[in-house]
Amino acid sequence: MRHLITAVGGAAVVGGCVAGLLYLGPDTESPTTAAPAAGTPAAGAAGTGALDTARKRTKAYPRDPAGWASLAGAEIEQARTTLDATPLEAADRALRRSLALDGTSNYAAVVGRGQLANARHEFTRGREHGLRATGMAPDRPDGYAVLADAEIQLGHYPAARTAVQRLLDLAPGSAAYARAAYDLETNGRPADAGIALKRAVDSASTPGERAFAQTRLGDLAWSRGQLGRAAAYYRAALDTEPEYPYAVAGTARVLAARGEPGKALDAYERLTERTPLPQFLLEAVELRASMPRAGDAVPGPAEAALSAQVRLSRADGGPVDPHLALFAADHGDPADAVELMRQEWTHTRSVITADALAWALHRDGRSGEALKYARRAASTGWDNALFRYHRGAIEAALGLPGARRQLRGALETNPYFSPYHAVRAQELTRE
Repeated sequence: MRHLITAVGGAAVVGGCVAGLLYLGPDTESPTTAAPAAGTPAAGAAGTGALDTARKRTKAYPRDPAGWASLAGAEIEQARTTLDATPLEAADRALRRSLALDGTSNYAAVVGRGQLANARHEFTRGREHGLRATGMAPDRPDGYAVLADAEIQLGHYPAARTAVQRLLDLAPGSAAYARAAYDLETNGRPADAGIALKRAVDSASTPGERAFAQTRLGDLAWSRGQLGRAAAYYRAALDTEPEYPYAVAGTARVLAARGEPGKALDAYERLTERTPLPQFLLEAVELRASMPRAGDAVPGPAEAALSAQVRLSRADGGPVDPHLALFAADHGDPADAVELMRQEWTHTRSVITADALAWALHRDGRSGEALKYARRAASTGWDNALFRYHRGAIEAALGLPGARRQLRGALETNPYFSPYHAVRAQELTRE
């Protein structure tokens, strides 16, 4: 099985916010379907073209450090768009070559090292490269993007916000608005996040950027239980870039919530055959477990794939996708989930990591220890239904009086947040 790029919340690693977005005006436009302009290649094709061009350049000018840095950037972009980590090794080699040719003023290679580190979940190293890049060239935007992505995953939210503010000041484009939207949502401001994402759609320069922002708008609507809006945004993303994986998953989520679990499961099975990311596999497993009779059947291929990925993560000690730990906590060995998330916590201190560690500890019978991480997950004000359910279940296990409030809050925020856990949330509110 090929190694896949892991992602957080259905998106590439993003972070940050901007003070200027505090003053965004109201925006009530409905989602619209937008197709790519005539003659515009799909994102994958565009990435392949850029990669071919960069390879030809290094062959023609093998002693040009900028050419090798460009090749590294194209390889990293190829890994991002295909969700396949294999090109990262080629990017590493290209960056080493670039720095060997120019190790003193090579801004592009420093940025590339930061991008590579972030892609590998080496966020402390990514932060170091981001700081070096912004110090080398305070008026160039790329270093701030690297820095913001690292800071958000390290849990340094004010620093991430500062980096994205500077990024927007220098290059107010789709990538900057997407990072701002992530921070706004994480800090409990979904309406402002939606405005930022619409600006990301409007300023997108490629079909891939547009599909990403449209899908994130769908995710945002989904997180509020707005099925119709979510479905429209996912459809827009798929019209922009057919088979865009996160939009396919979002559409399956909506189908299940609308009472069509069979169609949803079929969509997940087709998706995970092509793109076996832990998030998609886990959603398939939990949908299947929630269906009458299906939950009692022999474990399917999604369960087998996740179990294999858990074993691999435990063996290699590398980055851990939190969805793997959530799978182990609920459908495997909770002790494995704790081991995985303690391992990831040493590298990543985001609220997503805190929530997954909290749930792993709770499922392993350590609810008292879990509570501090559940509170850490809530520290930014993100009204995340799954986080609230996890905290409510932990507090219920400890007999705390606020448990029902958290559980009701989860269901009020998004009654469809999980076909598997929403039922348990309802049960706990009655206990």
